[in-house]
Amino acid sequence: MSGLWTRLGGALLAVVWPVAVATAGEIEVRAARLAAAEEGVALEADFGFDFAPRLAEIVASGIPLYFLVEFELVRRRWWWFDERTVSKRLQLRLSYHPLSRQYRLSTGLLQQQFATLAEALKVLQRVRHWIVLERGAVLAEADYEAAVRMRLDLSQLPRPFQLSALTSRELHLESAWRRFLWRPSALERSEAREERAQ
Repeated sequence: MSGLWTRLGGALLAVVWPVAVATAGEIEVRAARLAAAEEGVALEADFGFDFAPRLAEIVASGIPLYFLVEFELVRRRWWWFDERTVSKRLQLRLSYHPLSRQYRLSTGLLQQQFATLAEALKVLQRVRHWIVLERGAVLAEADYEAAVRMRLDLSQLPRPFQLSALTSRELHLESAWRRFLWRPSALERSEAREERAQ
């Protein structure tokens, strides 16, 4: 919605009218948490979404889809600017290979193959053991605000699909940021101090 402020008889009024905006398909962040791991701090998150038939057709035609999981960790400070401790992105590539008739989900060098799209999507919607904070990172004894979201990266689609995405809601898929508070444990802070001392 957008509007126009105007004065009428000394009163301030808001004139509001609807504006056509392409609404993105929703990804729901169903759960998100940080957990201590041997390599540092890991994010575990569960996402939920309906996969539009148009997206299924695109994958089946041999065009890969790229999903981005974005994570931020911020220390709020009332006396100064907030401190952004971490900002990370995880890219997940969903593709179909006609010769093997299998779907493939890959991130970095790790690849998994699935017989059906439903099986691949089930794994895509679950992020497990993603190290977002390396062991030894400097942590204050304070509350941090963690935030995570997932979206389909339209910039990775071929140009014709990018153009049709301007008018097609089926090609939009993203979540809002899911924010939650996190306080590092005494163990995590002591490990960070030990790492710096070595």
